[in-house]
Amino acid sequence: MTAPLVIFNLSPNHTTLMSDKIQPRGSDDTTFAQPLYTPIKRRSFFMYAGATAGATALVLAGCSDDENNVTPNNGISLGAGDPGVLNYAYALEQLEAAFYAQAVKTPATDFQAGELAMLTEIAAHEAIHRDFLKAAINRDAPGKLLQNLTPIFTTVDFTKRASVLGTAKTFEDLGVAAYNGAGKLIKTPAYLVIAGQIVSVEGRHAALLRDMLDTTGKAFAGDDQVGPTGLDKAMMPTEVIAAAQAFITEKLDASNVGK
Repeated sequence: MTAPLVIFNLSPNHTTLMSDKIQPRGSDDTTFAQPLYTPIKRRSFFMYAGATAGATALVLAGCSDDENNVTPNNGISLGAGDPGVLNYAYALEQLEAAFYAQAVKTPATDFQAGELAMLTEIAAHEAIHRDFLKAAINRDAPGKLLQNLTPIFTTVDFTKRASVLGTAKTFEDLGVAAYNGAGKLIKTPAYLVIAGQIVSVEGRHAALLRDMLDTTGKAFAGDDQVGPTGLDKAMMPTEVIAAAQAFITEKLDASNVGK
């Protein structure tokens, strides 16, 4: 049976398909219409459609030459411009995907009914976000992709529900704030579409995890994240990376992201 295809709107005249192979982008402008292919398991297809259905395809532009340079003082640069923003998002999705993969591989002994299933769904979403960003950057900015990161989860007790859910809440709140803050740095309108669709899913995750941890039913949108104006918290890349650095072996430099 043919694997399902996920269709993304690129423009009124073009669509992008996700399937079994990655097609390199050529130098001719007509190659913008070529598909972006990446493998998706049948079960993941339905979650992908729910998480990012109708998303505008990512087409990178304006890549600088020092996107993945290691600088003596600042560590691994995430890059500048829109490619830097996408590498920034890719770094966070790598971290989240690795965390949830471990959480479902060795589930806490005191998870309540249904919680492992919900975390398994979240794990699938995060892995899809990670793989989508990786495939897009690889196709349109070959050689500019951020390296695979090495997570550090020594402070997390994966055998304990409170430790797992508490860390997950921290990651999801940080992810929402990161996408919110990066929005104004994105120069290409198409990137705002996909970023908006990803952050909406991250927001759903954050609300669910807060609800799982709270017994009052009132903390799904806590005051520490949603201010009196009704707007969610936003953080800039350097702030986010500083907060996430404790969970990443490699030192990352986000100082040029969006510039």
